[in-house]
Amino acid sequence: MNEELLYVVNEGIAVITINRPQRRNALNKNVRQRFFELWNRFEEDETAKVAILTGAGEHFCAGMDLLEAASTELRIPPKDFIAVLGDNVEVSKPVIAAVQGYAFAGGWLLAQMCDLCVADETARFAITEAKVGRGVPWAAPAIHMIPQRILLEVTMTGDSLTGERAYNLGMVNILAPKGQVLNAALELAKRIMQNAPLTVKAAKKMVRISTELGRSEALIESKKIFESVYNSDDALEGPRAFREKRKPEWKGR
Repeated sequence: MNEELLYVVNEGIAVITINRPQRRNALNKNVRQRFFELWNRFEEDETAKVAILTGAGEHFCAGMDLLEAASTELRIPPKDFIAVLGDNVEVSKPVIAAVQGYAFAGGWLLAQMCDLCVADETARFAITEAKVGRGVPWAAPAIHMIPQRILLEVTMTGDSLTGERAYNLGMVNILAPKGQVLNAALELAKRIMQNAPLTVKAAKKMVRISTELGRSEALIESKKIFESVYNSDDALEGPRAFREKRKPEWKGR
């Protein structure tokens, strides 16, 4: 495994770690390309039920490696420039961002594309492209996470949001004490894994489609999404386990 991007599975949880702490986990070409491989690996890995994306050291990700970008004179990034969940890579299982320190530019993008976000008290979220003359079309989905005027503030000033402010705005699910972000993310992953996997996957799909459709159409499509869940063995196992006062034994079918 390339040491700049780590993939470790333990008790059903895959922890994917950007391992460039000396560069604040900035995204170089090698890391960007390996992300495609690792997201597909996670999706196909039957031993992994939930993924946690984090960074080594004091920071989550400081964004694109500007030293590399300056040498390549990059203009409009190609579609396969970086793996973006829900855009050019599809992952049906839950993904949690565990953010400490900087989540700047591409780091914000990585946290934004995850289903859930845990941050600690050191976290700082920023869309800094205005400071270096770059574009931010990838930030469009953030309008479903934070208010319009806050999104305008961060994109036009390039200034950061503290972890606490991001939590109060609803961008962060859990605000952990300093140094406890990975532990908090692991606990959240374990809570998710207690539930029926088909329902969890369908919920992810429902929320995503609901951001793209109007109310009535979203209801219609959501009924289709959950039809296979209602017809699954797990839909019978859940009530049966409740009646028998035991933990459900989910089969995912």
